[in-house]
Amino acid sequence: MQYKELLSKAEIECPPPDKPPETKRGRVKRSKARNLLERLLNFEDDVLRFMTNSCVPFTNNAAENAIRMTKVHQKISGCFRSTQGAEIFCRVRGYLSTFRKQGLSASYAMTLVFEGKLPDFAL
Repeated sequence: MQYKELLSKAEIECPPPDKPPETKRGRVKRSKARNLLERLLNFEDDVLRFMTNSCVPFTNNAAENAIRMTKVHQKISGCFRSTQGAEIFCRVRGYLSTFRKQGLSASYAMTLVFEGKLPDFAL
């Protein structure tokens, strides 16, 4: 299996830390790379679950995707002009995201807004 082969190579590149001297207490400090490697080793079933269960997405960063446009807007414009403007922006993005999760288009979502017909899941 390629996954285990890659992790074996990673073990060579990033070996576990040496044991601390007897005078030191607590856990041995590990690098970020080593921490990631250990998580990939210990949670192999969880990491690869998307391959055996079609209900599990490849990535779980839906929350990060939901706020990405807000961060892009801040970077391009510098900031929101008011807190109210930021709240409105987030509310519209959340509304459109809900429709997308329901398998419906953004144009259909906006059409419903202007017609004053909101489905139950969008309230």
